[in-house]
Amino acid sequence: MTLNKKIYFASDQHFGAPNAAESAVREKKFVQWLDHIKDGADSLFLLGDLFDFWFEYKKVVPKGFVRVLGKLAELKDAGVQIHFFVGNHDLWMNGYFEQELGIPVYCKPTAFTLSGKQFLIGHGDGLGPGDKGYKRMKKIFTNPLSNWLYRWLHPDIGIRLAQYLSLKNKLISGEEDKVFQGAEKEWLVQYCKKRLQQKHYDYFVFGHRHLPLEIKLSEKTTYLNTGDWIQYFSYAVFDGEQLTLEKL
Repeated sequence: MTLNKKIYFASDQHFGAPNAAESAVREKKFVQWLDHIKDGADSLFLLGDLFDFWFEYKKVVPKGFVRVLGKLAELKDAGVQIHFFVGNHDLWMNGYFEQELGIPVYCKPTAFTLSGKQFLIGHGDGLGPGDKGYKRMKKIFTNPLSNWLYRWLHPDIGIRLAQYLSLKNKLISGEEDKVFQGAEKEWLVQYCKKRLQQKHYDYFVFGHRHLPLEIKLSEKTTYLNTGDWIQYFSYAVFDGEQLTLEKL
């Protein structure tokens, strides 16, 4: 980490939902936040579902999101390191972020050492013992043949169909999961505890749940969920010593 700078984590903006007009309001807030952190940020981790739907055709990407993409490019050009994790709504990345913005894209939880602390970072979908319906659906979504066949749909049809399903299909939207029922019922908590048996981590940082959560897994390990930018407008900040949850 650069001295006197911080690392930021945010997830689940779902830009594009529920419609362009309402999304634009949240996009402007997010861009203002990016402006606010730019000078003091060493790194920014975007932990998935930045878009409510994103599918890259060979020569086409979804229309919109110009302010957000432009601001991310500005931060990257200013020296802020940006890391992007695909979520369950924007998992069809195919090189655009890497080539156009110079932002690395991760498809599974990844370990980082930040200022001497051990982090495991990811979006969080399909992890842990439950969510079996979604796990089956994700296998279809990520199958290379499924992707190849979908690309044959005209973008006007493919993107509109996916946007509709993204809002209506509860397995994708996760509407039934946005309630905290105790740490013992959190699939991600169970996943993190299992990973702790294999290796020590100081922090597990995930999104997906749409709930800002901070749960102690042991005396030296914390699980943190960044919440969302729909209801909570929450994010996490690491100052080199401590990781904390904050709200806009």
